[in-house]
Amino acid sequence: MKRLSRFNLIALALGFAFLYLPIVILVIYSFNASRLVTVWGGWSLRWYAEFFNDSAMLAAAGMSLRVGAVSATMATALGTLAAVALSRGEGFRGRALFSGMLYAPLVMPEVITGLSLLLLFVAIDAERGFWTVTIAHTTLTMCFVAVVVQSRLGSLDRSLEEAAMDLGCDPVRAFLRVTLPLILPAVAAGWMLAFTLSLDDLVIASFTTGPGSTTLPIRIYSEVRLGVKPEINAICTLIISLIAVVIVAASLASKLSSRQGESAAPL
Repeated sequence: MKRLSRFNLIALALGFAFLYLPIVILVIYSFNASRLVTVWGGWSLRWYAEFFNDSAMLAAAGMSLRVGAVSATMATALGTLAAVALSRGEGFRGRALFSGMLYAPLVMPEVITGLSLLLLFVAIDAERGFWTVTIAHTTLTMCFVAVVVQSRLGSLDRSLEEAAMDLGCDPVRAFLRVTLPLILPAVAAGWMLAFTLSLDDLVIASFTTGPGSTTLPIRIYSEVRLGVKPEINAICTLIISLIAVVIVAASLASKLSSRQGESAAPL
């Protein structure tokens, strides 16, 4: 095995420091007892208690979690179907147009996406709130799910589906019983990606939200404009912990699923 050179090790260390050192500092200062963010005053859980006593912040966090869960589920369902259509429908007319429209949010600035959705909701006289933010986040994240699932479908052996249909399954049953279990890790990864993007979004949510439906990023942004409070560090640490737990659980579930598939495979 070829060892890394000193230059590569230094470059790797600098890269990791650039990416993760600010996060580590944020997590450490979330336990700071001092009210001043840049002055260390000892270890304390004071700001976590402040967060759990802040009803406005808790309401915003609950809104973000609900929007993220619902929009990620909708985006996963629609993105998976779109990926199947693109992977299995090579010959249908309008495939290039459909693919371009599906992947447009990947390269579209979020300001344009948010403004266009705002104009749509105003034109149809929709009351802005939970569902408008959820629909907007579904529009944003569906393309990411489609990319993840389509890449998995591209490497899947199609003879398995054909064998299922030869044995009497219609295309829908073949997809549900054969294809879906095989692409389930990719579907789960797409859901997590959609949930994370929804939880993180500020621009599109600020265009499509309404009174009483403030998400956590909007609330944090409004608080930071008046000065960074140690409570913000505690909130961000909790979000990082939540995402880390979800990623670890999904990784373990994926490994368990692959091991079960290997053990169930015929010798």
